Amino acid sequence: MSPAADRLAQLLGHFLPGPLPVRVRAWDGSQTGPADAPLVVLRSPDALRRLVWQPGELGLAEAYVTGDLDVEGDLADALSHAGRSVRDRRPARPGPAGMAAATALAVRLGVVGPPPKRPDGRARLTGSLHSVSRDRAGISHHYDLSNDFYALLLDESMAYSCAYWTRPEDPAYTLADAQRDKLDLICRKLNLGPGDRLLDVGCGWGSLTLHAARAYKARVTAVTLSRAQHDHVTERAAHEGVTDLVDVQLRHWRDIDGGGYDAAAAVEMGEHVGDAEYPAFAAKLHDALRPEGRLLIQQMSRGSHAPGGGAFIETYIAPDMHMRPVGRTVDLLEGAGLETRSVEALREHYTTTIDAWRATLEQRWSDAEDLVGTTTARVWRLYLAGASLAFAEGRMGVDQILAVRPARDGASGMPATPAGWYAGAVPA
Repeated sequence: MSPAADRLAQLLGHFLPGPLPVRVRAWDGSQTGPADAPLVVLRSPDALRRLVWQPGELGLAEAYVTGDLDVEGDLADALSHAGRSVRDRRPARPGPAGMAAATALAVRLGVVGPPPKRPDGRARLTGSLHSVSRDRAGISHHYDLSNDFYALLLDESMAYSCAYWTRPEDPAYTLADAQRDKLDLICRKLNLGPGDRLLDVGCGWGSLTLHAARAYKARVTAVTLSRAQHDHVTERAAHEGVTDLVDVQLRHWRDIDGGGYDAAAAVEMGEHVGDAEYPAFAAKLHDALRPEGRLLIQQMSRGSHAPGGGAFIETYIAPDMHMRPVGRTVDLLEGAGLETRSVEALREHYTTTIDAWRATLEQRWSDAEDLVGTTTARVWRLYLAGASLAFAEGRMGVDQILAVRPARDGASGMPATPAGWYAGAVPA
């Protein structure tokens, strides 16, 4: 019988013309494919059986997270190489004779059989889309994974969003520095000062909330749907001595009450709002602000001709996430009566940020496995590698959108130029 790798190459040749996009080592130790291509290891016929039962991205992802499929070397490099090769050569569906031959090869490889057990960690949401209960379950699936795991992955501020790398060429400049620079940039764009009221919608683990209170003496109302995050921010506020300036609320954005805020921010929270719900979200933010109050939205977007999310992200990472091109978000904000004053693209900054998280994950791999298990750790390794590529290749972006609620006479209270956002001393 011929080696498994040779039969595998014949099987894939029925669907993808030309040489294999990667080098493959099969479960019997045989290899095939270009010698200079990334090496993909198939540890079991189950890797292919998963694709039979779950064709496409999700089947490949589940083969990886279970360990049926592995990659030697950098995962993002392998994904990039394979993705370019496949995009350059459109996969084809064989005719009847080709399908018969492919099926015979699949039988000989041991691929045909019952579906393999699906890995743990799938999101299982019920109820109507973006109901309060379903949103709470979706947020819990992602953000309540483990505070200790996020503390391992992130910098000490627990900022789980794109950083702002002002000195990336400086080897002494760290992720923590870049996250602090991002938080200062947001606070300066919002013109925060002592006593100003800030609404932080989707506050995460409190990086912006606590920085605004500690460094700018702002009074912050922080809103989250995650119980773990609510408790964490409350504890941090007490530890840092800013409980008199921070009010942490466990509630849905629809249930935010009151108004008259000097500023509002939603840092990578709008992706969880939903498409149909975004006009109401924008209106809620508008109504929360006083006239001339400023809004800072930092939000991921998808390219105009690229899908956002995907089956793997929706199933294992962030269910019900919705992304749109940045221009569409600007339209929705202005439709709610807000005036857009600045849009700053941070796409390359996110690649650098995610790569810092990836490096930490690899350096502390055994700790991550101890905290969340090997399967979930592999989910995150794949998620971060794919996300890094998506931003590097321009399929996804992230932008800071600064808007203002104009006064009735049209006054915005905005400075003549944005120079002050990028210069000046950080408050003590």
